[in-house]
Amino acid sequence: MMIQILIADDHTMFADGVESLLAPEKDMQVVGKVYSGREVIPFLKAHEVHVVLLDINLPDMSGIEVCKAIVKDYPATKVLALSMFNEESYVSEILNRGASGYILKNTGRVELLQAIRKVHSGESYFSKEVTETIMQGLMKKQQAPAAGAKKLIAKVSRREKEVLRLIVGEYTTQEIADQLFISLKTVESHRSALLAKMNARNTAGLVKAAIEFKLLDDEG
Repeated sequence: MMIQILIADDHTMFADGVESLLAPEKDMQVVGKVYSGREVIPFLKAHEVHVVLLDINLPDMSGIEVCKAIVKDYPATKVLALSMFNEESYVSEILNRGASGYILKNTGRVELLQAIRKVHSGESYFSKEVTETIMQGLMKKQQAPAAGAKKLIAKVSRREKEVLRLIVGEYTTQEIADQLFISLKTVESHRSALLAKMNARNTAGLVKAAIEFKLLDDEG
């Protein structure tokens, strides 16, 4: 299936460069480029787009607000955030708005292609540096979990935590099954249970909840 891609970035040179990187791929097609946040939704109304490569810092409105609008009006379209900033606040905000991934603008071609394919398939993707930032933020949070968090932690089984840890570690469904010696169907069952218990829409939501509720703490 051809992955239809929209590039939303106010730096023309960068957008053209990304388009050139994607051009040789037989399963990808850049169907358009826009240079402001307000152009994104009108473009989606007129074209079929599977993945939006979205700059966080657009001149007229925040990429975070654009992401929110995309997820609300076009839930089947995946958002892969692009940014020069590797800060926990940016990552947390865009995930909270429903983005499926977050990569840095210094990402190489191979990683960019991998990220696009992963988010298109329904998985999440974060640059290695972004993943480290997320985990560092988790380690810095020393406050005791709130009552609601404790209730959620109690609902999540030890096996589900094991699955969640591997999901956050970007293991595929097959790799999780192999690692835990369980079937693919069982992995999907645990994933569905986690989505329901954590009130998450997708894998990115699971990652955010895991950080917010400290579900990956060793003692948890």
